[in-house]
Amino acid sequence: MLLSASVLAMAPLCAAPEAGGDAVDTGWILSHLARPAPTRTAFVELRDSKLLKAPLRIQGEYRRPAADTLVREVQAPYVETTTIRDGNVSIARNGKAPRTFSLARVPELAGLQAGFGALLSGDRTQLEQHYRLASEGVRQHWTLTLTPKDAGFAAKVRDITLYGRGAELRCIETTPAAGSEVQRTLLAGAAADAAGASTSAALATLCHGQG
Repeated sequence: MLLSASVLAMAPLCAAPEAGGDAVDTGWILSHLARPAPTRTAFVELRDSKLLKAPLRIQGEYRRPAADTLVREVQAPYVETTTIRDGNVSIARNGKAPRTFSLARVPELAGLQAGFGALLSGDRTQLEQHYRLASEGVRQHWTLTLTPKDAGFAAKVRDITLYGRGAELRCIETTPAAGSEVQRTLLAGAAADAAGASTSAALATLCHGQG
C-alpha cells in the first residue's frame, strides 16, 4: 500500500546507535523512537511487478515538518509528493494538479496516522489502542511488530515490523493480509548501505540487519 510506511518513517532516524547487548522490551524501544518534529530521513524501496524486467527502485525522503504533517517525497525514478495533514491526503506530481482526498475514505491510513503519531510522541497507551505490540532482540539488533486491532485495517495489513539498531530505525516491513509481496522500506543508515542493492533479496538482507 502506498503509505503503509510513510507515517512510521518519521521515527528517529539518524540517532547514534547505543552500545551493549542487553535485551530490550517494548518500553525501551518506544522511549528511543520518540522524536519531536521536525524530522527527515532518506528512504529506498524496491517494487516487484510481473510487468517489469527488474524491480523498480524508488528513492526519496520522508519528512515530518510539524507534528500534524507527514510528507513522503519520491525523488527518483519519478517525482511525487504525498502529504498527510488536517485529515486529508494530497498527492502531487510534476505537471499535474494535486489530487486530494479525505483520510475517512482510507481507514487504514487514518489508523496509521493516529497510531504512529502516538509512536513518535512515545505514547504507548494510545499506540496500544490501535495495535498489539510485540518486541524482541537486543539493543544492537531489535524488532518491534505492530499488529492492527481495527478489523478494516487488519483485512489489508497483517502486521508492520520495525527493525532497528540502538536508537536508529533502519527498516520497516509491511506484510499484507493476502496477495501482495512484503513492502520493505530502508531508512537512514540502511538506505545509505543500499546504494548498490538491486534485488529484493539484497534489501531484505540489509533490512534484517545481516548486511
